[in-house]
Amino acid sequence: TAVLASLIAAASAFAPAQQASKTSSLSAFDSELGVQPPLGFFDPFGMLSGDATEERFERLRYVELKHGRICMLAFLGQITTRAGIHLPGSINYAGDSFDSYPNGVAAIF
Repeated sequence: TAVLASLIAAASAFAPAQQASKTSSLSAFDSELGVQPPLGFFDPFGMLSGDATEERFERLRYVELKHGRICMLAFLGQITTRAGIHLPGSINYAGDSFDSYPNGVAAIF
């Protein structure tokens, strides 16, 4: 009987927890693109906790897309440079060419 009781207790540990419904000013964004169950509107850093307006939400969405695109371009620039493809011409008025600098972190030191 002790084994049976421990098996039942272990099985109940994996049962879904009851969740209370939450309402906040952020529930206005529950119908936006990208809101998916089970998280719903996901704001892990609380960027909209104090100023949850539509204008601020759209601004943060725009900035996130812009930064993502900049990161993608930076990654492609790193891969292109590592492949040995450099821009033609000089990088400064002294006549140093782009390919005279080493790739990656070695260019800093």
